[in-house]
Amino acid sequence: MSDSPLAQTVAALQPRARTELAELVAFKSVADFAQFPRSESEGAARWIADALRAEGFEDVALLDTPDGTQSVYGHLPGPAGAPTVLLYAHYDVQPPLDEAAWVSPPFELTERDGRWYGRGAADCKGGVIMHLTALRALKEHGGVPVGVKVIVEGSEEQGTGGLERYAAAHPELLAADAIVIGDAGNFRAGLPTVTATLRGMTLVQVRIDTLEGNLHSGQFGGAAPDALAALIRVLDSLRAEDGSTTVRGLTTDAAWDGLQYPEADFRKDAKVLDGVGLIGSGTVAERLWARPAVTVLGIDCPPVVGATPSVHASARALVSLRVPPGTDAAEATRLLIAHLEDAAPWGARLTAEQVGQGQPFRADTGSPAYASMAAALREAYDGQEMQTSGMGGSIPLCNALGALYPDAEILLIGLSEPDAQIHAVNESVSPEELERLSLAEALFLRRYAEGRG
Repeated sequence: MSDSPLAQTVAALQPRARTELAELVAFKSVADFAQFPRSESEGAARWIADALRAEGFEDVALLDTPDGTQSVYGHLPGPAGAPTVLLYAHYDVQPPLDEAAWVSPPFELTERDGRWYGRGAADCKGGVIMHLTALRALKEHGGVPVGVKVIVEGSEEQGTGGLERYAAAHPELLAADAIVIGDAGNFRAGLPTVTATLRGMTLVQVRIDTLEGNLHSGQFGGAAPDALAALIRVLDSLRAEDGSTTVRGLTTDAAWDGLQYPEADFRKDAKVLDGVGLIGSGTVAERLWARPAVTVLGIDCPPVVGATPSVHASARALVSLRVPPGTDAAEATRLLIAHLEDAAPWGARLTAEQVGQGQPFRADTGSPAYASMAAALREAYDGQEMQTSGMGGSIPLCNALGALYPDAEILLIGLSEPDAQIHAVNESVSPEELERLSLAEALFLRRYAEGRG
């Protein structure tokens, strides 16, 4: 990494970054208040607001968004005539899943084998710390050369769209010349990468009813329509024999011509068991970044332990559909629901309700901000050239910001490289990635100011 004075300052700030990340990870800020107390999310929001105030931000506010959560906003004015850059992250996190499967407690930042483990360490509380570290380093070397707005969302993982709706109702609040979304990640640790595309997402809850109540399987099984069996047939209809998604009406053969993802690397990153094949067709990059992908997230049915010999009257599932750029998420939702309804066997009563949605996104990588970012990443990563990849996940705010501010340049960087295992147990962040990307962001802000001056 560069040994410039700015790089030395970023390195010196790393102990503080670790301490603050530990404080932020300690909040159990899952924005599902049926699972975790609202007070945990509110505590994380207050922590971020206090941190912004301590750095001289003005107009710091906890924004009550329409989905019942809070986003944190602050504005740091820049020199006269300087451009404004919006820095984004989110403080809400995924549930920890099976806490017993964590090697160390999920909400206690723990160093192990050169990484820092904890829920949200990479996705995306580490992004908050990255922004703070970059700004602190610049303040020690002549000041922050641009105006900065920071927005830290409180419900990104839930897909409930609170911040998008708030921004639409307050269109001047987040206006900026460039927007850095700190919620992506390098294709691989040590390989500087910007994310050019994001798949959108739709969440649909599907329920099947066949009987007025459960029946004894010995007395009625064989003739009584089983709702759980009907649900299984419906869900199976969403995939072809090779595992490809087969929602009728969706395009499933799009190509990807950017950075490729070798199958051997993917198998290792995804920890696919020996002898188990990958699903779908086309290159791995096409399957992950250019084509739709359906996933059954959960099924309501009796657990094996305690199950009774019953024909089930009702069954329910939550289905996720990832939507590639070029496909409207609302249209994809309509097609998914129509497919589910058509697939219901035996005249079973099927109801489907959309419970979340985010549009896909494609960045303009030819914009001047990308030239500034390429130079910044080159310096932070010892001369390596910036790579461009897609990301299978969705960040619904990207399209909302793109629609509100069509002239803004939007860039996606972050700490969620494959070893981070975001959304899984034992999520972690690489301290080296945090240091390099904090430096890259500081260099980007400096170069962007010079280019726009």
